[in-house]
Amino acid sequence: MLSQPDLMTGFMVLVVLVGMLVVSRGLQNGVEKINKAMMLCLLAVMVILAVRSLTLEGGMEGLAFYLMPNFHNLMYDAQGNFILWEAIYAAMGQAFFTLSLGIGALAIFGSYIGKEHTLPGEALRVGILDTFVAFTAGLIIFPACSAFDVAADSGANLIFITLPNVFNSMSGGRLWGALFFVFMSFAALSTVIAVFENIVCFYMDKWGWSRKKAVLVNTVLILVLSMPCVLGFNLWSGFQPLGAGTSIMDLEDFLISDNILPLGSLVYLLFCVTRKGWGWDNFLAEANTGSGLRFPRNVRFYVTYLLPIIMFIIFVMGYWNRFFA
Repeated sequence: MLSQPDLMTGFMVLVVLVGMLVVSRGLQNGVEKINKAMMLCLLAVMVILAVRSLTLEGGMEGLAFYLMPNFHNLMYDAQGNFILWEAIYAAMGQAFFTLSLGIGALAIFGSYIGKEHTLPGEALRVGILDTFVAFTAGLIIFPACSAFDVAADSGANLIFITLPNVFNSMSGGRLWGALFFVFMSFAALSTVIAVFENIVCFYMDKWGWSRKKAVLVNTVLILVLSMPCVLGFNLWSGFQPLGAGTSIMDLEDFLISDNILPLGSLVYLLFCVTRKGWGWDNFLAEANTGSGLRFPRNVRFYVTYLLPIIMFIIFVMGYWNRFFA
């Protein structure tokens, strides 16, 4: 029987090779075609599961918990401490993470967009679709939590405890369950593919490499650089870089979520609005090329002076929550 390190290494290698295989086929024949099919299938299954979850006995109580706002709980925790700023920080951090702001992914895929539609219009559509997926996931999880008496703050266990109960209560539940977890794996793979395309495209644009060469070199690099994370859950579990109870994965999450995402986004922002970079007028002209929603000119003060401060505060709060809270 294979050990845990062998299994995790094997799955990691499989994901990297599959992801790079898709990227090697190019944008339209690989990345776009695969992601479009996977996402449409996942969305269809999610809508079906949401309908089933809402019709469970006790599901309406979970729906009320999900949709009825409780502003007191938003502002204060169980001990009466004021936590509104922490809630805002968590929401903005999630936005950074789910949209891959600050690591180049949006810049790479944005460069593929044609000039027919304005960038604000495209950004609005991305935001609406992202919110729809998150909202639909809530319609699945919270009614099911209420129906099966599962704590709503169980984290990742919600997927692997709550949803199987939903499937068991459905006609043909095994089929729907299998489809959901297959498509969820596809959704995770789509994220991997997007990141790989980002990396490969950087090598192609920076040094003029062919796609094949960039894929081959980065396949080797990613396989090697992924090993500390894989071994951090088993052979290297004794290494706790951020203190007791942490792992190499926590260190990598800290580097990405608390450093690269906010600082990278801040660099992008300053490049767009300052004279040392692209400049406000050039940014505005590019953003408003095409038909659709236009970026308002009268928000220049907010975007140039206030938004950088907000993003820097998010960066500082990441360190505060990590080391001092």
